[in-house]
Amino acid sequence: MKIVHHANELNPNGRRVCLAIGFFDGVHLGHQQIIRQTIADARQNDGISLVVTFDRHPNTVVAPQRVPRLIYSLPQKLRVIETLGSDALLLIHFDEPFSRLSGEAFIRGLVRDLGRLQSLCVGSTFTFGYKRGGNVALLKTLGGELGFTVHGMAAVSLGGRVVSSTRIRELVAGGDLDAASQMLGRGYSIAGRVTRGDRLGHKLGFPTANLDVTGLTLPPAGVYTVRAQVAGQARRAVVNIGNRPTLRSPQPELRVEVHLLDFEGDLYDQELEITFVRKLRDEKQFPSLAALQEQIALDVAEAGRTL
Repeated sequence: MKIVHHANELNPNGRRVCLAIGFFDGVHLGHQQIIRQTIADARQNDGISLVVTFDRHPNTVVAPQRVPRLIYSLPQKLRVIETLGSDALLLIHFDEPFSRLSGEAFIRGLVRDLGRLQSLCVGSTFTFGYKRGGNVALLKTLGGELGFTVHGMAAVSLGGRVVSSTRIRELVAGGDLDAASQMLGRGYSIAGRVTRGDRLGHKLGFPTANLDVTGLTLPPAGVYTVRAQVAGQARRAVVNIGNRPTLRSPQPELRVEVHLLDFEGDLYDQELEITFVRKLRDEKQFPSLAALQEQIALDVAEAGRTL
């Protein structure tokens, strides 16, 4: 999948372009429907399928006090979109000047820079542009003038509930990872860069990779079995999410610490993705580091059996 940062970098060479537009946090079943419709349009018209998304949540700029915790990091989101088979992706830098662009100006700019626009696919409730002034009705008006068709895709429902990023965040935060996975259409996972910690795990005989999960939605504190992706290879692992109460720190800090089974190596500054399999136990405070060490050994053994 080719990634461009400005529409005029695509160079479609006269071929028609089919667009899917959205923030696509989680790339859930509803998002997949939108992207797959775009890919189908492109194949039917010998065109190019282009997913248009943003490098940060729009609220980061327009409503900083209401920025949701995200399901996926940006690299994770891009990887999942690529698996769906889109030809290209336009990653727009969402900043203050862009936030002031009207919905109509945004679409006219895309048409100008992309050339022959064949179709545009969004969710039926999609809003965009300055003060959310654009919607599906505006897209259809512009499509009639500029010669492209518009798909306003209805929301996908699962088990009587509408699939949405907001709902998935709620499920994850509540610990219902199976339901979240069903709405995502894949096992729930998180990804982050490995940062340096205090090496306590190493001292206890169970070295851990500390993930930077700033801004991400997380499951409840506890110990989980997970499968980790390390440099393209799958590894068995166990993760602890929590504030490490046994250390009795005066300023406890939330940590996501991953111990990879049967692995030796330096992971600092690499991105690590973990897919959750099963929760082993809640986080708890132990009377001593020795007791914590004994429990970690039991957790690791159980993770090995589970996986």
